[in-house]
Amino acid sequence: MNNDETPHSQQPEQPERPEQPDVGASGVPDAPVPPPAAEEVSGRQRLLAGLWPPRVSRAQLIVAVLLFGLGLGLAIQVRSTSDDSALRGARQEDLVRILDEVDDRTQRLEDEKQRLDAQRTELENSSDQAEEARKQTLEKERQLGILAGTVAAQGPGITLTISDPSGAVAADKLLDTVQELRAAGAEAIEVNGVRVVANTYFSGEGGDIQVDGKKIEAPYEFKVIGKPQDLEPALNIPGGVVQTLEKEQATAVVERSEKIVVDALRPAERPDYARSSAP
Repeated sequence: MNNDETPHSQQPEQPERPEQPDVGASGVPDAPVPPPAAEEVSGRQRLLAGLWPPRVSRAQLIVAVLLFGLGLGLAIQVRSTSDDSALRGARQEDLVRILDEVDDRTQRLEDEKQRLDAQRTELENSSDQAEEARKQTLEKERQLGILAGTVAAQGPGITLTISDPSGAVAADKLLDTVQELRAAGAEAIEVNGVRVVANTYFSGEGGDIQVDGKKIEAPYEFKVIGKPQDLEPALNIPGGVVQTLEKEQATAVVERSEKIVVDALRPAERPDYARSSAP
């Protein structure tokens, strides 16, 4: 071999071709496989995540407080309206009478409270509490005797004279008169010589009236011990005793006095069954 012979030329190296994606039978490359998806969250978990912990804004809190206050006010208004409904249909005269009676009873209760407070103070401060207790017991006995009609009484009050020329005043009208006087604070009442007590009853028709079974005739004279400033207005209020009797063609005259004597007595009755529970 001659040195002049040209050596076999080497084939130039072919550049590397990028790898081609695998193709399917149709010649379309396969789609890339997506990464694995995160674990799906259920609907209940999403609901719980939205409700708890609660997220309350300041505006929502203010609205809630205002709504609570409005509801409370409406409830109080409804209850107040229902309590007053019993007096809505009352007449003006009835309302005036009810108001006067409430004021009078309040004043009497206040006077009774002050009297009891004074008695308690006397018992606490008395050097001889036994003697003081005995005196108060006797005073209480006299007071109960006046209420029971077993002892005479005197004091300021009024005299009510009812004239009934036509005999139209029935027993119920006289009973209403006694009830009005008691409501006004009467402490002792006498009608035509008959002492009025807790169990007194009136019976009969006009012109033939009986009190506790004893017949009385017109004019009917009520002697009443109590505060004249309370007793007289109670009889003369609009729609009261005086106006009611005038509708029956009767007349009623009220006179105040600083001294009324109620001396008609009732016998003390011994109870058949009731006994004192005091030791």
